[in-house]
Amino acid sequence: MKRRNFLAAASAALLAGCNRVAESESGKVLLGAAEKWHQRAHRLLTDRTALAPEYPRSAISPFFRGNGSTDPQNGDYPRHAAEGFVNWRLEVRGLVHKPLSLSLDNIRRLPQRTQVTRHDCVEGWSAIGEWTGPQLSLLLDEAGLQENARFILFRCADNLNGQDYYESVDLIDAYHPQTIIAHSLNGEPLPIRNGAPLRMRIERQLGYKHAKYLTAIEAVASLDDIGLGQGGYWEDRAGYQWYAGI
Repeated sequence: MKRRNFLAAASAALLAGCNRVAESESGKVLLGAAEKWHQRAHRLLTDRTALAPEYPRSAISPFFRGNGSTDPQNGDYPRHAAEGFVNWRLEVRGLVHKPLSLSLDNIRRLPQRTQVTRHDCVEGWSAIGEWTGPQLSLLLDEAGLQENARFILFRCADNLNGQDYYESVDLIDAYHPQTIIAHSLNGEPLPIRNGAPLRMRIERQLGYKHAKYLTAIEAVASLDDIGLGQGGYWEDRAGYQWYAGI
C-alpha cells in the first residue's frame, strides 16, 4: 500500500510539470526515458497479475466526483442519455476474428466482477468506489484476438477541444483480472458525471487511463497512426505518460 501511495504521488508530481517540459525536444526525450523506466520498475516491483488493493464497502467515499468531461453534449450522446441508453451499443473490433456489437443488456448478462477500489487522479485527489462489470478479457476472448494485435484501444463518446477522447493499454493490462468494463458504481447504474453508460476500470493505472463514455474497444498492432501517436488524448496533448501504472 505504501508503494502504491508513493507511485501515485510521484506520478502526479511528474505529470504536473509535463506541459512545460514537454514543449522542448530535450524534454520529450527525458519524459520518454522516464516513462520506460517507470514501466520497467513497476513490472519488476510487482507481479504482472498482482491485484490493486480492494476495500470493504464501509470505505466507499460518500461522493465520487466527476472529472474532465462530466456531461458530453456532442454527437448522439445527449439523445442516448435522454433515452436511458437503451439503444447504446459497444463495439469490439479491429484485429479480431469475430467483431462484436453489444447492448447494455448483453453486457449485464455476462459474468460480472465487483470490486471496491481507489481511484487516483493525476490532479492529486482520490476516491473509493464499488465498480461492477464484466472483465475486458471476456470480450477479447469472445472476439478472438488476431496474432498481430498488440494494444487495446478505447474509443469514447466525449469530445474535448474538438478532439474525441481515446485511451489505450497493452495486452498485459487488458487481461489483468481487475480490468473491467464498468456499468455500475456503488450498486447503481453509472452516473453521467462518471462516464455513463460504460467506462473502463484499469485499477493498476492512474485515472486518466480509465476511459469514460465507452463506445468501442479496438485491437490494434500499433498506436503510431492513432491520434497524435502517443496512445491517448492527454498523452498526445499534455505530455502525460502512456504507461501510468501505480
